[in-house]
Amino acid sequence: MKKVYPDADAALDGLLKDGLHIAAGGFGLCGIPELLIDALVRSGVKDLTIASNNCGVDGFGLGKLLDTHQIKKMQSSYVGENAEFMRQYLSGELELEFNPQGTLAERMRAGGAGIPGFYTQTGVGTVIAEGKEVKEFDGKEYILERGIVADLAIVKAWKADPTGNAIFRETARNFNVPAAKCGRVCVLEVEEIVPTGSLDPDHIHLPGIYVHRIIQGPHEKRIEQRTTRKKETA
Repeated sequence: MKKVYPDADAALDGLLKDGLHIAAGGFGLCGIPELLIDALVRSGVKDLTIASNNCGVDGFGLGKLLDTHQIKKMQSSYVGENAEFMRQYLSGELELEFNPQGTLAERMRAGGAGIPGFYTQTGVGTVIAEGKEVKEFDGKEYILERGIVADLAIVKAWKADPTGNAIFRETARNFNVPAAKCGRVCVLEVEEIVPTGSLDPDHIHLPGIYVHRIIQGPHEKRIEQRTTRKKETA
């Protein structure tokens, strides 16, 4: 099967429709699938539910889909860097399902492993537990969290071979691997495609069996927050 496509629009061709549930990799602006997000914007697909750690920043990353009002609901753990996200949520334009960060990652991992749900102590006694089943184990309460299975996963890796075996760099690995595994279809964008067999099997983070389509392209690599100080003088 040929998995490498010429660009993001071609890689998403035939996969998009209104109301999709999408798992998006990345952590802050690190390891986000920039090219695929831009292609989603161009497609005009709407009423999306997106599971992602955060929603980019104003005007960049998933924030672009907020600007075009293509997102109906976010399943996220951190939303503090995006003023438009806050505005849409407070005005009732955007649904938000808050998840503790580890719970969100485990929901994706569970979905990818075929596990429909799991019990956790995280969130017990808080708004996170509202409406969820509570069960006692060894004298302690746990809440039931459902695994996430998305229609489509969009993720970004550092290197991959043409079969989809992929390596992520440092922080970019956080959500990309579980996001990739929980999608019924996974589209991967990479900085570099290397020859099949050139990657050390012990270094592969995502096996190619999870990847259906691949693109390569340039990335902006924007800095989420920059803190500087004035140069000291003698």
